[in-house]
Amino acid sequence: MAKKDKEVKEKKTSYFKAMRAELKKVTWPTPKELVNNTVAVISFVLIIALIVFVLDTCFNEANKGVTKLQEKVQTSFNSDEESSEEDSNSENTEGESDSEENEDSSTEVDVEDNSENQDQAEAESSDE
Repeated sequence: MAKKDKEVKEKKTSYFKAMRAELKKVTWPTPKELVNNTVAVISFVLIIALIVFVLDTCFNEANKGVTKLQEKVQTSFNSDEESSEEDSNSENTEGESDSEENEDSSTEVDVEDNSENQDQAEAESSDE
């Protein structure tokens, strides 16, 4: 047991010694290079942020314009629809009663179709 502990300790110390040796081989930047690189990175990030801000503002304004246009089209469409409904309502009121009768008969047909479909489904399930 003591032998394993000793091996583990040696591996840890040899790892840190190797790491330290590798870090000594690294070419570290001079303070002037460090400042230059830092300024370059910050400048680049600010330029990209400015570009994104300008594009975001442009797209936002374009979206507002499209929304206003959509609202205008919708209101004109609704006003055209309302005027056509008023014209059809004022022309004949008998047409409404005819359409109500047609709606009632179509509802009855739908109910009959549904009951037939249910009967067929029950027959199929009982066959299985």
